Amino acid sequence: MKQEVPVSINADLTCEAGELLSLVGPSGAGKTTVLRAIAGLSKPATGSIRCSGKVWFDSSSRTFVKAQQRRVGYVFQQHALFPHLTARQNVEQSLRHLNSAKRRELSDHWLRRVNLEGLEHRRPAQLSGGQKQRVGLARALAREPSVLLLDEPFSSVDSATRDRLYTELAALRRDLKIPAVLVTHDLHEATILSDRLSMLSKGATLQSGTVQEVTTKPASVLVARLVGFKNVFRATVIDVKDGQAVIEWRGQKLEVAAAIQFNRGDAVHWCIPQSHVVLHRQSRPSRGERENPISGRVSEVLRMGDNALVGVQVGNPHRPPVFLSVPLHVAERNEVSTGVEISFSLLADSIHLMLPDRLGRSRSV
Repeated sequence: MKQEVPVSINADLTCEAGELLSLVGPSGAGKTTVLRAIAGLSKPATGSIRCSGKVWFDSSSRTFVKAQQRRVGYVFQQHALFPHLTARQNVEQSLRHLNSAKRRELSDHWLRRVNLEGLEHRRPAQLSGGQKQRVGLARALAREPSVLLLDEPFSSVDSATRDRLYTELAALRRDLKIPAVLVTHDLHEATILSDRLSMLSKGATLQSGTVQEVTTKPASVLVARLVGFKNVFRATVIDVKDGQAVIEWRGQKLEVAAAIQFNRGDAVHWCIPQSHVVLHRQSRPSRGERENPISGRVSEVLRMGDNALVGVQVGNPHRPPVFLSVPLHVAERNEVSTGVEISFSLLADSIHLMLPDRLGRSRSV
């Protein structure tokens, strides 16, 4: 699907029935524009949109099904409820094709499903932010949609309410046999709710796949940054054998367990989650095998709740540090503090290699 005006979008997305696909990316990535195109609220310049075997849009055949004719459940960020109507009446807006008795029956059913039983007569001003969002979800589901679209539906509620809504949506999803597409800029939210992720930037699909694939094996440096990698560096492949590789980085040789598509001499980027950098205990040196033991000087220690994020300078102090995340009590027990020399391992199984690309260039070395 490609949209030239007013926003340039070049996205290729697939979501199966029963799946939840999250569109993740920074503000301006085009996430909401994609939802609006699926819903029929905007018309792309070129491309195609298909749902449940039906063509909703195809530029080559000039097919465009209007929004009113698409069975779409849309949950908006700011609720979009009618302020003068009760919760029940807001849900009934999706059921106007039915008689009044059936409308009431179904609206009450969906209000019960989203845990709003007993609040049917309240107007939006009498509801909390989480309750308003539940009404919006009930209204969307009451349509018996072919696809459920969620546009940052949890961003306007507090964290405790957000956690409850996550749990309720997960429970509802077990019974929903339709594709669901969630727009969010919150990677944590996407990873706990989704089956699949699609990373977007400047209107382009950077990578799509399972949560595990995207968050542990990013396709480029840009994706690595978007999914939260702090450790992204450049290196050179100096040996490849049996699908494994050795790379040279800052004068160090590092083993890499999975490197099938790389060749000797390749200039690469490599990354490793900070949680997979293993601190050596003061009393236990590295065993060496596939652990890639490294030493360096601690440049910073940031307390983050029960964990400590530790930056370690390896080699040239003007180069970016290696970061590792350890429980706070582990950092304290091993006397990790600024200026101290420590050792750690870069596990071969956790290092991921990426070829340099136009979107993914990095200054890290």
